[in-house]
Amino acid sequence: MPQTPEAPRNAGLELGVIGNGSVAALIDPRARIVWCCLPRFDADATFCALLSPRQGGGDWTIELQDCERAEQHYVPNTAVLVTRLYDRHGGAVEITDFAPRHRAYGRFYHPVMLVRQVRPLCGAPRIRVLLRPLCEYGARAPQTTSGSNHVRYLLDGTVQRLTCDVAVPLVERGLAFGLDRPAHFVFGPDETLTESPAEFCRRMLDRTVQYWRDWVRYLSIPYEWQEAVIRAAITLKLCQYEATGAIVAALTTSIPEAPGTARNWDYRYCWLRDAAFTVRALNRLGATRTMEEYIRYVFNLAVGDHDDEIGPVFGITFERELPEREVPALAGYRGMGPVRVGNDAWRQRQNDAYGSVVLASAQLFFDHRLERMGDETTFRRLEPLGRLALRMAEQPDAGLWEFRGRAAVHTYSAAMCWAACDRLAHIATELGLAERARHWHDEAVALHARIEARTWNARLGHFVDAYDGERLDASLLLLADIGFVEAKDPRYVATVEAIGRQLGRGNYLFRYIAPDDFGAPETSFNICTFWYIEALAAIGRRDEARAMFEHMLAQRNALGLLSEDLAPASGEHWGNFPQTYSLVGLVQAAMRLSRRWEDAL
Repeated sequence: MPQTPEAPRNAGLELGVIGNGSVAALIDPRARIVWCCLPRFDADATFCALLSPRQGGGDWTIELQDCERAEQHYVPNTAVLVTRLYDRHGGAVEITDFAPRHRAYGRFYHPVMLVRQVRPLCGAPRIRVLLRPLCEYGARAPQTTSGSNHVRYLLDGTVQRLTCDVAVPLVERGLAFGLDRPAHFVFGPDETLTESPAEFCRRMLDRTVQYWRDWVRYLSIPYEWQEAVIRAAITLKLCQYEATGAIVAALTTSIPEAPGTARNWDYRYCWLRDAAFTVRALNRLGATRTMEEYIRYVFNLAVGDHDDEIGPVFGITFERELPEREVPALAGYRGMGPVRVGNDAWRQRQNDAYGSVVLASAQLFFDHRLERMGDETTFRRLEPLGRLALRMAEQPDAGLWEFRGRAAVHTYSAAMCWAACDRLAHIATELGLAERARHWHDEAVALHARIEARTWNARLGHFVDAYDGERLDASLLLLADIGFVEAKDPRYVATVEAIGRQLGRGNYLFRYIAPDDFGAPETSFNICTFWYIEALAAIGRRDEARAMFEHMLAQRNALGLLSEDLAPASGEHWGNFPQTYSLVGLVQAAMRLSRRWEDAL
């Protein structure tokens, strides 16, 4: 791979995430909540300091006076974040942040609620509580009303109530006070707490910690890199909106892919492709409930008895149209606007969507752990996607990289349409539907031959990114993973090696290097690096793969999370955060590369 000098690691997006399937918040190293959309992932950004509100605010800060250093960690195997702040006078406080999640009355309790507990550790610390939500993406402050122990915030689309055991005027006016006892804050639905904030926080913390530890306990994790995989798995779980089962690509909008670039998009929606990758990764870890909830979402949205084309991305509550607009009240991440809400990718044709849905659904028919396995009725509901795959496989589309200014018959899109037909044949065989199995098998074989003939470039000696093309892109690394070619096929080996030479920059991989609608890419795409790592292992270059994987683990931020992109020269994180694609890549590469438990013990 071409070498690029690498400077010391500079993560940039040093943020943690807490959540519970209804709400998620990003927290900086000094315990400032800088991003949180309410009442759901893709709603108004109530806390939007991450994107620089022009009027200031948009955060929830627990400010320790004369603070000089901070430490931060997750409670092991949970989504509970702990921050310790130390002042110059020997004082210190500990802030515990979480969103309640636990089982209650045969259901999951996961309200739109953030809980913060602040306790003194030593000395005589003085703090200020600065709770400064905004409305309409930073355009205005909300109206408030207050009572003896609470403040109500009339936000855009919801009303949230802060209940606390700190004197309300101290919070309303942001006044400093000495912290001589623990303080508790519950920011949630506009409902009266029936117990003290201290007792409620204690009970919720205990139950939330127990929930996450129980969830982790049943993961089938690899022997090596366990902490990294567990953190990635928990974070992937936090990106699923449990009310519908939708999985967002990331929790943020408009963090650019590189400094000052126009590549600046809203990722708070459900891409069928990205979600399918997430489901596959969690399935490999044994977290099958996420798959079942996501399949319910897809079947409510995209699967039926019709043969209409389906889009690549949807809102988390089934919206089919996501009109894109710019919001002027936010200056952008580090002032790099514009900030966008909505994503015009919904208007595109991305033909790999059909294969993404079928592949995500396939485990329903083979996994006997599931309470409700797929049956003939389920299969019949998937068949229209197979018909669409056949119809669209060789039609030009925007591809998985969502080109906005050009279209082609992309190899990955066509191969995923083949995968849809191939998996339908396997499912029909499993169900004993011989006629349907023969039909889908024959269609898959014929389509495979046509794709192969148009995407193998004998002159160049490798597969190419589109029919009769000459370029490479990183999605070709997936041809073996989906079964289109064998990993030992000399054509695949040659393609992997060519990708390493042309798209590699040191220990990083670009998705492509040819200029697109916005010029040449400037940063590497993390999941592509992980795909390359897996491909190296598959073709027998396992030592190289392990070395690259260890390097990528070192590029995570201090809490073990990844954004979408990395700058090869600095290791700085760019792109929306936390990126499910990147964490999926980490999980799958770890599963492939780790020593087996039985060999290690």
